[in-house]
Formats: sequence, structure tokens, C-alpha cells
Amino acid sequence: MINLPETGPDAPAVYKHNIANSGLAVTTDFKTYRRLGRITTSNLDDRDVILFPEKINGKYAMLHRPKQWIGEEYGCDYPSIWLRYSDDLMVWEEKSTLLLSGRNGTWEEKIGGSTPPLRTDDGWLLIYHGVENGGNGYYRVGVALLDLEDPTKVTARLEDWIMEPEYDYEIEGFYKGCVFPTGNMIVDNILYVYYGAADKYVGLATCDINELLQTLKDSQNENSK
Repeated sequence: MINLPETGPDAPAVYKHNIANSGLAVTTDFKTYRRLGRITTSNLDDRDVILFPEKINGKYAMLHRPKQWIGEEYGCDYPSIWLRYSDDLMVWEEKSTLLLSGRNGTWEEKIGGSTPPLRTDDGWLLIYHGVENGGNGYYRVGVALLDLEDPTKVTARLEDWIMEPEYDYEIEGFYKGCVFPTGNMIVDNILYVYYGAADKYVGLATCDINELLQTLKDSQNENSK
């Protein structure tokens, strides 16, 4: 449900439709911040915006999920994950590429980015969220691998989720049944995933990064047969 304000016919879409925009801020100490402004289009509900941690072929790269980009024209039935490049962190006007879309009738009908992609020897590790019932069910977590030099190429993607709501603090909260990663890192071959639980708590999940990468590569080999 989206609460809409009372507006006149000339109100801009960002206000009339209560559109969510994404902005960029910078900090040197994580105590004080400078807000630089909006980096998504004002009349587009564009969220789950994630920057790659380094330039790719001299350009910045962004994952984003425009809510209105659905239908035959865009090649997806539900809001999906797109990728676009930029020469300037504040200006994102290059054409986007559809990266990952949801799968009808599965745990991930509606999907979106979750954490910054992590560079590995096997590709960019991408953790994302998926929601069943067109976005009205449990939030689970999926994983894919992107090509290091051209991340618009998905080299592997697991069909099953790697995390789902299991514990009381993940099921009972402001949103019942939700695990939503927002941060990740690899330390000593252990993948750390920090996630929101039921929109009320913060959790931490870990796994052996090499085991996860091997599972992705095995799935890639299976799909290529």
C-alpha cells in the first residue's frame, strides 16, 4: 500500500505518486555526511540502487530496479534488476541493460538488488532478494555470478534460494517473513552477510565463500549441458 497525498492536476509525478528516489551522499568518517542529491530520475520509482565497489573498464556501474519498467516493452513481468554505467557518479543517463528478471510461479517472482557485488576470481558475486506472489509473500535471498569485465553477462545463477525466513525474529516483525541483505564482505574465505529480519531486527549470516562459488559453478555446468 502506498499512501498518496491530495494533489492537483499539475503536481509533479514524484509528489503525486509518492515516488521513491535514490540519492548519493559522501563521508570520510561515517559520522558526518554531505548529501550530493538525487541520482535517479524524479518521475521513476527507482530503488534498490547499488554501486559497484570499483570502476569497470573506466566507468562507474550501478544496479537499480525501476518499478515502472515492466511489460513486453521491457522484457519482464515484474520489477527487475537493471545495470547501467556512468562517467560521473551523479549523472546516470546511459541506457540500462536488463540484468536479472523474476521467474513466474517461483519464490522470486519479484526481485531486486540487495548488497554491493563482491569481486572474486570467478566473477562478481551478486546477492539479491526475491519475493513470491508477485511481491506479497516471503522475502528470500538468491545469488548469481556476473562476468568481471562485462557484468551485464550473468555466468551463473542458482535456481533455489540460499536464505529464507526460519527463525521467530525473521518471521514476526513489521514485515512477517523477511530476510533482506544490505551489506556483505569476504574475510579469510568467509562470506559475511548482514541482513534485516522482518524489518525489525538486524542479523548476520556466514558461509564458506569457496563452497558457495563451487555451487554456483556446478550449476553453471549443469545448465550448459
